[in-house]
Amino acid sequence: MSSQVSQVSAQKNQPEVNIGVVGHVDHGKTTLVQAITGVWTARHSEELKRAMTIKLGYAEADIYECRELPEPDRFVSDPSRCGSEVSYRRSISFVDAPGHEVLMATMLSGAALMDGAILVVAANEPCPQPQTREHFAALDIIGVRNLVVVQNKVDVVSREEAVKNYNQIKEFLKGTWAVDAPIIPVSALHKVNVDAVIMAIEKFIPTPERDLSSPPLMFVVRSFEVNKPGTQPNELVGGVVGGSLLRGVLRVGDEIEIKPGIRREKGGRVVYEPLTSEVVSIRFGTREYDEARPGGLVAIGTKLDPALTKADRLVGNVLAKAGTLPDPLSTVSIEYKLMERVIGTRELIKVQPLAKGERIMLTVGAAVTLGVITKLGRDRMELMLRRPVIAWKGMRAAISRQVLGRWRLVGWGKVVD
Repeated sequence: MSSQVSQVSAQKNQPEVNIGVVGHVDHGKTTLVQAITGVWTARHSEELKRAMTIKLGYAEADIYECRELPEPDRFVSDPSRCGSEVSYRRSISFVDAPGHEVLMATMLSGAALMDGAILVVAANEPCPQPQTREHFAALDIIGVRNLVVVQNKVDVVSREEAVKNYNQIKEFLKGTWAVDAPIIPVSALHKVNVDAVIMAIEKFIPTPERDLSSPPLMFVVRSFEVNKPGTQPNELVGGVVGGSLLRGVLRVGDEIEIKPGIRREKGGRVVYEPLTSEVVSIRFGTREYDEARPGGLVAIGTKLDPALTKADRLVGNVLAKAGTLPDPLSTVSIEYKLMERVIGTRELIKVQPLAKGERIMLTVGAAVTLGVITKLGRDRMELMLRRPVIAWKGMRAAISRQVLGRWRLVGWGKVVD
């Protein structure tokens, strides 16, 4: 068996698809990711203290097919469970999005990377909860249409309660684009029915076709430094930016630019300075490669001063091959549509019309910025942005406003120019 496993391991490629794991806080998203990948995505000290995801988490799994076993047992992330007939199918990156209401902007920025999603719903709470509803709407806005629903925590309820909750999920999805999405009952904590989740992923979340001929383009959703305290100056390495390529192929040695860049104060005003550097390393999880293609969450090592990348300073930027990015936009026109109700609250509050001069929050790609409405029509508005963004015509945008002291998702739109 060991020789068979090593044989399939040698065939593994970089991750081909990004799958978001979304849903209400404390419904077991991180536990589910760990059950599939073996990785606990809440790595940061504050996350561990508060037992909740704050930043975007990430983990990878290689999916195998045990050809001698029946469904759903034949789809696994651990090839040692197979007999002699085992084949490698693909590698997947999981994006663990925070479920707490105050972290909705983080979830929206992560949604820009998702090719498909797992919506986690706890069986021991009525469905839908506020962020179940909000995250589902966010998937719709961003354009994610490949969905698997996981009914988690079935181990803590009776059969009758599980069936009642299952029917609530079906009713929630009724009449939506996800009406036919599979619903898989699971105990992520005890790793029960995880093989059925993997099978559903393989059947319902395909690897999309990728554009490899255009110049590489990547949304930055993480940035950090890897130098440990006390590292000698001559041993320091450059900063790292993390994200996922939307198109093209990025290679070690490529000259890159990052826009809008770093916020500076010059002559009493705020400016954003683009950054240029060179790709010195490419890593998917623990594996290093000479090039990166779309699909999967990648860490790009650069020659940048690590002080520029530490503590997620570059989140919301766009990385591309030098000379290929448009200039950042400080004003943007959006064709928009408001929802009928504010969906992130327990009370379904009616969405009031926007007003000229109102400050709203805009999520464009992985960038989150505040903007003031300077022109307003029935279905189109112009915004002056506090932080410039890289955007292009047709790009999707999520609109949030202050409701009951929190930024709530109230609408969506597309960039006009």
